[in-house]
Amino acid sequence: MSRRKVLVTGADGFIGSHLAEALVRRGEDVRAMVFYNSFNSWGWLDHTEPAVKDGLEVVAGDLRDAYGMRRAVEGCDVVLHLAALIAIPFSYQAPDSYVETNIRGTLNVLQAARDLGVRRVIHTSTSEVYGTARFVPITEEHPLQGQSPYAATKIGADQMALSFHHAFGLPVTVVRPFNTYGPRQSARAVIPTVITQIASGARAVRLGATRPTRDFNYVDDTVAGFIAALETDRAVGQVVNLGSDFEISIGETAWLIAEVMGKDVVIEEEASRVRPAASEVERLWASNARARELLGWRPSYAGRDGLRRGLEHTVRWFVEPQNLRRYKPDIYNV
Repeated sequence: MSRRKVLVTGADGFIGSHLAEALVRRGEDVRAMVFYNSFNSWGWLDHTEPAVKDGLEVVAGDLRDAYGMRRAVEGCDVVLHLAALIAIPFSYQAPDSYVETNIRGTLNVLQAARDLGVRRVIHTSTSEVYGTARFVPITEEHPLQGQSPYAATKIGADQMALSFHHAFGLPVTVVRPFNTYGPRQSARAVIPTVITQIASGARAVRLGATRPTRDFNYVDDTVAGFIAALETDRAVGQVVNLGSDFEISIGETAWLIAEVMGKDVVIEEEASRVRPAASEVERLWASNARARELLGWRPSYAGRDGLRRGLEHTVRWFVEPQNLRRYKPDIYNV
């Protein structure tokens, strides 16, 4: 299956750009779909090393346009669907845009893949679909709970993807990453929020709720999980968690980042950053047993030591002046 034609949607984003680059380095024929904009920006792919960039076929489009989506999928053997609206707070303000992008956009991807005979679709889910853990570690059988409009639309998108497998035989795998972090991550996420504030000289780090727990995945592990799902038929029709099987609170994570950066900080809870009480996901801790069994995937950055190593890599990237300048740590971006 060498030199498959692989479409990556959301290739301009955090995980998508890392994945597109990894696929090129593996020798795949990669078509990278980025969100159209009048600046001709390819997002993070603009910063890809030239040798890798030369191996990408970049197409600009919009998931919400069924015709354009069909053109993007045409000629591809495999679709890795990562494009989505992801910011949870903005989903409170603009839920309709999340329905249009995350559900209808996914439907457009699936329709095109079915009509054009794509051999595999890897659809990206999120740990947010589980809501606050009812039991831990969270397996794929855990109930789904839409505690935010974002989570609700991702549940809808996941179920749409699985329905195309059940109803039409489309070979779909749903990959469900827990909280991925690493170089290039959005300022909407907690780890970049902490790093950029400290790196910009702040000694009082402003956060939302610090008590919730998360299961953090370094981006290299998440990318490896996607590739492992691509390389096996055993996960077709399955949902597969990608998580480190390690739980840590937001507050403790912030202290660990400060320790890695060698800084003394004070953590302040800022009301504008706190989710509505019933919408906050209080606890996430992944079981990765199915990923180990079906994909042969194991995280390289597991446990507290693994998290610390991943944070060290992440901090090194963010503190580079040319990278830090891309962020606005003094402004809370919904």
